Amino acid sequence: MITVLAVHFAVAVVAPLLFRKFGRNSFYALAAVPAASFIWLLLQHDAVYSGAVNSDSAIAEAIPWVPALQLELAFRMDALAWVMSLLVLGVGALVLVYCARYFKNKDDYLGGFGAQLLAFAGAMFGLVTADDLLLMFIFWELTTVLSYLLIGYARTRLSARRSALQALMVTTAGGLAMLVGLIILGSTAGTYRIQAILDMAPALVTGPAAGAVSAAVVLILIGAITKSALVPFHFWLPGAMAAPTPVSAYLHAAAMVKAGIYLVARLAPGFAGIPPWLPIVLGLGLATMLVGGYRALRQTDIKLILAYGTVSQLGFLTMVVGLGTPEAALAGLALLLAHGLFKATLFLVVGIIDHQAGTRDIRKLSGVYGSARALAVVAAIGAASMAGVPPLAGYVAKESVFEAFIQYSSESGTGPWLLGGVVLGSVLTFAYSARFMWGAFAVKPGVEPTAFKPIKPAFLAAPAILSLLTILYGLWPAAVDGWIQPYAELFVDGSGSSPGHLALWHGVTPALGLTAVTFALGLAMFYGRNAVARLQAFVPGWIDADRAYQQTIGALDDTAVWVTGRTQRGSLFFYLSVILTVAFVLPLTALLVANKPLPPGLYVIDPGSPLQLVAGAGVVIGALAAVRANKRFLAVLMVSVTGYGIALMFALQGAPDLALTQMLVETIILVAFVLAMRSLPAGLRDRTGGKYRVIRVVIGLAFGATMIFVAIYALGARVAEPVSLQFPQLAYEGGGGLNVVNVTLVDIRAWDTFGEISVLALAATGVASLIFVRGRGDRIRTAATVAEGTVGRLTGARGSTRDDAALAMNRRFAAATRDAWLVAGRTLAPERRSIIFEVVTRLIFHSMIVFSIYLLLAGHNLPGGGFAGGLTAGLALTIRYLAGGRFELREATPVGAGTLLGIGLATAAAAGMTPLLLGGQVFQSAIVELWLPVFGDIKFVTSTIFDIGVYVVVVGLALDVLRSLGAEIDEHFEEQPEPSDEGPSDEGPSDDGPSDDDEGGLPAETADAETTARGKA
Repeated sequence: MITVLAVHFAVAVVAPLLFRKFGRNSFYALAAVPAASFIWLLLQHDAVYSGAVNSDSAIAEAIPWVPALQLELAFRMDALAWVMSLLVLGVGALVLVYCARYFKNKDDYLGGFGAQLLAFAGAMFGLVTADDLLLMFIFWELTTVLSYLLIGYARTRLSARRSALQALMVTTAGGLAMLVGLIILGSTAGTYRIQAILDMAPALVTGPAAGAVSAAVVLILIGAITKSALVPFHFWLPGAMAAPTPVSAYLHAAAMVKAGIYLVARLAPGFAGIPPWLPIVLGLGLATMLVGGYRALRQTDIKLILAYGTVSQLGFLTMVVGLGTPEAALAGLALLLAHGLFKATLFLVVGIIDHQAGTRDIRKLSGVYGSARALAVVAAIGAASMAGVPPLAGYVAKESVFEAFIQYSSESGTGPWLLGGVVLGSVLTFAYSARFMWGAFAVKPGVEPTAFKPIKPAFLAAPAILSLLTILYGLWPAAVDGWIQPYAELFVDGSGSSPGHLALWHGVTPALGLTAVTFALGLAMFYGRNAVARLQAFVPGWIDADRAYQQTIGALDDTAVWVTGRTQRGSLFFYLSVILTVAFVLPLTALLVANKPLPPGLYVIDPGSPLQLVAGAGVVIGALAAVRANKRFLAVLMVSVTGYGIALMFALQGAPDLALTQMLVETIILVAFVLAMRSLPAGLRDRTGGKYRVIRVVIGLAFGATMIFVAIYALGARVAEPVSLQFPQLAYEGGGGLNVVNVTLVDIRAWDTFGEISVLALAATGVASLIFVRGRGDRIRTAATVAEGTVGRLTGARGSTRDDAALAMNRRFAAATRDAWLVAGRTLAPERRSIIFEVVTRLIFHSMIVFSIYLLLAGHNLPGGGFAGGLTAGLALTIRYLAGGRFELREATPVGAGTLLGIGLATAAAAGMTPLLLGGQVFQSAIVELWLPVFGDIKFVTSTIFDIGVYVVVVGLALDVLRSLGAEIDEHFEEQPEPSDEGPSDEGPSDDGPSDDDEGGLPAETADAETTARGKA
């Protein structure tokens, strides 16, 4: 089973390549995958049906996935899964063969469509064979996503996109409810294995957790109801007819919508007896059957007739498989197979009619029977089976269904309402089956005969095979009966009742009488279709589930607009006030309600480290100075002072790794802020006055004080021994290093670190996407292509230099520095260059790079590591950029930032996956001890390779920041003309003092052109 899944998904991955070379004929290659799997499935018949009724008669495969979370790749093939797989694989192969003639080579996106359809077949097979609740949910959601893509195949059509999104929203909402139910059920049972839960179902439904189990099952049924389009969620399936017809034939007749039916059938042996089960299954099933049949009679599109007919049949199927009796179980699976055969046949016929005639409107189709007799015969077989006409599969299945409901009605005392509803639904089924045949093939008076192109045999092959199977099933139901009996016997309660058998003729029985009534009333309804249409016209138009859905979505949109308009006000003060208020009110409330005493042993200053008082005072002074600063640069600098003070406190507390990292991070952040501030006004306008200033002070003090006490209470709330006490031993014995911090990052908690560097890569990508219009800024010209002294030249309003003396000095400086200290230093305008800065950069750059590599390699035993080393290398690149400009940065790092980020992530991922390939665990480290000449004894730990990946990612992040906030802004400034020296403009916001209104947001931050120019200078 795992191999079947792997082949489906593997071929789906390469499918687009096949379509590029072979065009639509590639569908034949894709069809070979489910066809071969279907043959394999037939060969498993004896293995599946050779044992006892329960678990002994199943093929099972399981691979541990995440044992701590009870996640397994567990699959099980029993009678129910085998029967469902017949539909999934068999119909899937025929639909793919049909696609080879349905589409044209010039159709767009065929490669993606074929890949998605094949992947859907694999996902559906995984769903019906999964023996783990969470694994089944994964496949369930895969079918949801793939169906969204397949329904929206015609992505340029608004109706297709709307229908795809509607199906996605409805089925995903049900899937989320279902997930909650699966978790409750698995947690209550103590296992997520489906068969184990069904085995213990009698104890679960009568035990102390019976209420939780009932709630869980109801939530799971919600997922099944939405997936199988039952009332009130039935509207999404007819809308999904915007998909290509092969998608409708497979997803909406034989596969996806059967997922909900399968789930009901899977749970019924264990949970059909809980109180909410039958009211939900029978009530919604009967309502869906009647609503679908009624709506089918109103349609003029033959595809929509089948769509609403599918809705009706899904309600019928839900009632039967959920009834919970042996007879109903037998009849339910029999009808499920028959429905898959005749409904897939009819949808494929509709595709041929649409393809050859160019229309599906019954008001325009006329005389198609005379132009396509073979097609009409195939369609007649499918429609007759759908109507329950003997001797076809639909008749055999429907007779069993009538027998099951007759017996249930007599035993349960439900009265005639349930059986009468089933008969009425069957009458509607007969009527819309006849309407389909009449609308698609009959000659209609007053309508011109439809021009119908000849049908090639290869195009008709798939529906013809399905119609042939429908006949064989009806004439020889014993084979199907043998497939279904093991599942039906799961419902035998020991009373001696038997599920009965499928047969073409049971004699003169009440069920046969109900069939005759169905035919008579169905024919009367068809021939009286005009009168029926007049009666339907009296039904108000507002009774429409799709309209209710659209109104609900519209109301949600309006609510979202209203809420957004009152919360997203463009005011930074408002946003921070809300965030910080919530952030201190909730924890403060929890502290007050808990009423816990303060932990003992509190002190303000560590007696053993009085320098902490100095560091703390520096932090406080920096924070106050940042608040009072009237210049952006000064404010950022003071914020960095607080960061450096905290780094000093880390160092005083004996945490050199944290101190080193904090210092490097503060430095690189300071540089990034300064680079970004070049695009902002230099001054900070104090726009907060009056009540707003008081509010800010109150919120700030309350938040700070609350966080202090939260930290104190959190430290005193520990009742168990900290796990970190074992880290030194784990670091040395397991990680082979003396630096506990670094070994924890790259070994003990490597998953956390991998997630963090992934976030760094995403953050870098986000920064780059906000700055760059195209690409990532890696395509900077080399310094050799730039004229000397042209980068960053300051000019006046009329293009002249500032003054002659400055020009002469600049020329002398340029002549004295022909042999530049930096590779691209000559590209800068003389007034932009600093000989001292260039010399210092030349002297320390390589030393900083070597030191960063030392920090990387020594970090396993000494302070340092990949993160600190990468930050040091990033600072080296920063100095190089500040000294020589963007072309100097280009010469220093010819490799792009995106490439470095990718290499770093790939290196870290490879370091984690390689042990798994060698029989170990993910991110497992190995210690290699060897002796090398000159170096002597060497102890190498493979987690260093992971640390190298961290190093490269951090360097890539720093480079991305420099190229986005540095080089890109430089180039933007140089493309703008310098303002004149005629004085500041009279336009723009004034700086006359604070304003009482803090709702201005961004406009108050906007500076005039002269202020920006002075900031650049």
